[in-house]
Amino acid sequence: MEPNKNLKQLLSEIDSKVVVCAATKYVDGKDSLKLLSYGINNFAENRVDAFLKKHEALKDYDIKWHFIGHLQSNKAKLVANKIDYLHSLDSLKLARIINENRDTPLDCFVEVSINGEESKDGIKPEDALEFVKEAMKFKNIHIVGLMMMSVKYSDHESLMSQFTKLVNLKKEIENEFSIKIPYLSMGMSNDYKEAIEAGATHVRLGRILFDGFSL
Repeated sequence: MEPNKNLKQLLSEIDSKVVVCAATKYVDGKDSLKLLSYGINNFAENRVDAFLKKHEALKDYDIKWHFIGHLQSNKAKLVANKIDYLHSLDSLKLARIINENRDTPLDCFVEVSINGEESKDGIKPEDALEFVKEAMKFKNIHIVGLMMMSVKYSDHESLMSQFTKLVNLKKEIENEFSIKIPYLSMGMSNDYKEAIEAGATHVRLGRILFDGFSL
C-alpha cells in the first residue's frame, strides 16, 4: 500500500506544531515505514498484539509509539515499557498496573467520553477532576493531555462544540490543580480539520494517509 498521493499537500496544510499520529492498524510494518520520508515518525496502534509485532519489526527505526486504543488491564504490562505515549488512560486500575510495570514515568492522555456515548470508552467529564487528582499520585503516570472521540457523522458546528468541551475541561483541570496539561488528542481522518481549529495538538490519522481506502 502506498502513501496518499496528495499526502505532501495534506501535511503542508497542517500546522507544524500539530503532531500527526499515524494510526497504522490498516497497514503492515513495511508500508508504515514509507511515512518516514514524509516526516511522520509518530506511529499509533490500538491493538496490543498488532502493536507488539510491529514494534519488534521496526525496533531499529526512530519511531515514537503511541497506544490509542482501549488498553485492557490484563495486557497493560505487555506494552507498558514499549510505548512513549498512552492516549487512553481511563481507569485507576490501569494507572496502577502501568505504574507498577514502568521503569520511568509514562506520558498519558486521559480519555474522556465527552459526549457520554455508551459505545465509547473513557471517563465521564464530571469525574475528570477526581480522576486526575488520584492518577497524579502514581509516580510513573505523567498526565500530559486529554483525549476524545467525536460522534460519527457530526456536522461542522457539532464537531466544534464537542471539541470545545474538551478544551474547556482541560482549562478547568489546569485551574483546579495549578498544573499545565499541554496536549489535546482529538480528531481523526474525518474530523481533524475541526479538531485542529478547536485546539488539537495531536491528531490520529489513519485511512487518509494511504491510497486504496474509500475516504
